Amino acid sequence: MPGGEPLIPKHGGYRKLKSFQIAQLVYDLTVRFCERYVDRFSRTRDQMVQAARSGVQNIAEGSQASGTSKKTELKLTNVARASLEELRLDYEDFLRQRGLPMLAPDHPALVRFKAQRCASLQEVREWVKQERGQEHTDLHGPSRTSTDGHENLRQSVSVGDRPCSSVCPTPSVSAPALVANAALSLLNLCCHLLDRQLAAQAEAFEKEGGFTERLYRTRSQARRKP
Repeated sequence: MPGGEPLIPKHGGYRKLKSFQIAQLVYDLTVRFCERYVDRFSRTRDQMVQAARSGVQNIAEGSQASGTSKKTELKLTNVARASLEELRLDYEDFLRQRGLPMLAPDHPALVRFKAQRCASLQEVREWVKQERGQEHTDLHGPSRTSTDGHENLRQSVSVGDRPCSSVCPTPSVSAPALVANAALSLLNLCCHLLDRQLAAQAEAFEKEGGFTERLYRTRSQARRKP
């Protein structure tokens, strides 16, 4: 409205949110990860993919709903945050249950990963290839062994047991462990951004109110005009 606040403010634009971009990369990475390293008969596989998808979809839906409901935006952003927390635990469980290392934030491999600021699945794949010193990684492509789900899982987890070439910076870390740790690094950043996003949304809601308050102010301004 001319001279006053708009009844429906600008909303959407979620594709520009860093939290959305990282959550989308985590989703793509999780789909590939589960195809390669999680038993296809396991419920965990579907749950991980759904949790990753929920993170992306709820960020987008909350952003789009913010035009008429800040309350809905807050709720959906919080659902996204909770879904990604669930996914983070699944990746931690994967590493712990298989005796694979959970790398510290200052581990050289993770430092290099963060420095690359990967924005696509292909860039993550390139990082894994560099760390493993191999021409190919198990993040893409068909299984090198049996197509059976259980056999594929066993073979995939044991990829890191092979000797690595002298150019490999992290020969003791298997490909599944590298990918899982990369996913955890992305999830840590995404969850941090969503925490900040939630705090900003709560502050805006406290100061400005929701659609009902805005509608009342808009109608009051209209009545006062000659």
